[in-house]
Amino acid sequence: MNADLQQLIDRIEPIDGNAMERAQRRLDSLTKPQGSLGRLEELAQWLVGVTREERPRLPRKVVFTFAADHGVAAEGVSAFPAAVTPEMVKNFLRGGAAINVLARQAKAEVVVADFGVATEFGDLKNLRSCKIAYGTANMAKGPAMTEDQAHQAILTGAQLAMAEKERGATLFATGDMGIGNTTAASALVAALTGAPVEEVTGRGTGIDDEGFRRKVNVIRQALEINKVDAENPLAVMAKVGGFEIAGLVGVILAGAATRTPVLIDGFISGAAALVACRLAQPKPVRDYLALAHLSVERGHQRIARELALVPLLDFRMRLGEGTGAALAMPLLDAACAIFSEMATFQEAGVPEKSEPASSAT
Repeated sequence: MNADLQQLIDRIEPIDGNAMERAQRRLDSLTKPQGSLGRLEELAQWLVGVTREERPRLPRKVVFTFAADHGVAAEGVSAFPAAVTPEMVKNFLRGGAAINVLARQAKAEVVVADFGVATEFGDLKNLRSCKIAYGTANMAKGPAMTEDQAHQAILTGAQLAMAEKERGATLFATGDMGIGNTTAASALVAALTGAPVEEVTGRGTGIDDEGFRRKVNVIRQALEINKVDAENPLAVMAKVGGFEIAGLVGVILAGAATRTPVLIDGFISGAAALVACRLAQPKPVRDYLALAHLSVERGHQRIARELALVPLLDFRMRLGEGTGAALAMPLLDAACAIFSEMATFQEAGVPEKSEPASSAT
């Protein structure tokens, strides 16, 4: 493994269990029946453990929306042509995409980065140029990228996240754009979990039955040709992954290394999270993650089980871009507010639950 990547992984420490115990005591003392706010209480406790802050707040949220093209799109695995990827990048930069709308609602910033779009953008304002190559190679015919390229993409994603952390980011969220990337994500999940391809492959942009059968066969072919080994997650990423997915692996590792909570979006982001957790084993990357929502992409359900993460929302979404993560952000803000602003029984002068009197015998 690249020395810089190993150094990043070595920085990852367990979340603070003692702080979480203190948080639980405070939650139990608030003016409500214990546990009555359900997952809001769980989120508050988690945020304390991740950030090590007694009263966590999330004033600067950043969505990392990374874009790249996929050579496997040439196999007809998507309902849309590869030309859509650069046009959507421009839409992100104009502020007209769903992620822009939902990020504005959540008071979050969107960092748009080109990790491998098969177009030369030139000097576009606010576009982070991180191009590894002009799209991956066709994984149905050989490796999607080299291991050096996989390393480069992961470290570049981590560097972007670290830079935002230095500028005051308090929450990372993952997003993606790239025609063909559900094919790569399905291949990653099948390779790393051993699940049958048809059980972790969905219809992506809306392919028909014939397109679905073709997509499944293409993924099987890619896994067979590339002889993937689940014990080597970096090699799996190189053989059947994508540049934007690798970049998101870097964001996730940087979040864990800097004690920053990471809100995972949908299927593509979930595949990145699975790779990051496997790559950093035995480091507890998973403990720094919250799963924003459950995508209708079938492979996302397998990811949730593998990572033992319960999604915050289930809105039958499958857009990507970071939209599910942005939609879930107000829940994290609510958890912080409840934890910090609610009065305790003692502060409010409210009697606590009394024990039932014992009956005389």
